[in-house]
Amino acid sequence: MDRHIEVIGIDHGWSGMKTVSQVFTTGVKEITTEPAFFNNVVEYNGSYYKVGGRRLEVRDLKVENDNFYLLTLAAVAKELNRRGMRNANVLLSVGLPLTRFGAEKQDFIDYLSRNKEVIFRFDNEQYRMNIARVSVFPQCYAAVADRMKTLPKRVVVVDIGSWTIDIMPIEDSAPNEAECITIREGLIKCMRTINEECMRQYGRELSEEDIQEVMRNGKNDKLPQKYMTIVEDALRVYVEKVYNILLEHGYTLDVTEIVFVGGGATVVKRYGSYEGNNIQYIEDVKANAKGYEYLGKLYLSTHKKEFGLG
Repeated sequence: MDRHIEVIGIDHGWSGMKTVSQVFTTGVKEITTEPAFFNNVVEYNGSYYKVGGRRLEVRDLKVENDNFYLLTLAAVAKELNRRGMRNANVLLSVGLPLTRFGAEKQDFIDYLSRNKEVIFRFDNEQYRMNIARVSVFPQCYAAVADRMKTLPKRVVVVDIGSWTIDIMPIEDSAPNEAECITIREGLIKCMRTINEECMRQYGRELSEEDIQEVMRNGKNDKLPQKYMTIVEDALRVYVEKVYNILLEHGYTLDVTEIVFVGGGATVVKRYGSYEGNNIQYIEDVKANAKGYEYLGKLYLSTHKKEFGLG
């Protein structure tokens, strides 16, 4: 392989893995024998793993087992395949909540760079990846990094993800770390609440995919109206909870400049009651992944000597 370095941004979410071009469910399961079909199958160290499908259960740390390492290999393969590549020097550009950044950054770097060179197969094609560097950036900030010049001088970025809500005040293009908070009130909890109510009223649960369809599009033609009512009522309550969290931390919803990002931005836009010009929405679920890649390329361009590029 030559010295050219591919920067690949990956957002390791609990509901979905995202790159700048790919989104797939954060699921992985070992297949005990050689599979008949290799679609979305990672072959690594002599074992086979199906990625996608049923979402993993949330854990406190992503480095506790090999799941997110295998999902990273799948994400890299999908992205390299899109770029027409099988062998590459790669700068992995990833993220963590700013409130857990210091405590978890090095462990995440060590976890993802455990092997300098990785040879694996995906979709029955061989890939060879040489990890040039793992760079970790604050999620939430990454989602707005490439549009910082267009934002107000003081703005609060609210990243509503699958497991957490990150609230990050930004002043003069820099995060105010002392005021950043992470709250475990993400969309997975909302989906659990919806299913508890569905079970209480009708004795059955909905799939997360059916609920997410409503979150994304405001409708789901497969769901009877009685279930749609439960889902939409719960989403309105959830958005009010988000508003109350912001109010509790001193932000005035009709005055404070706010940017909602992440999977929940669309939910807030559709089911929220505030529509002021002070509120913006970045509805692209790949926004953090795109931001990581943008920041990774920025790092690469300013540290060429570190990589023997100039």
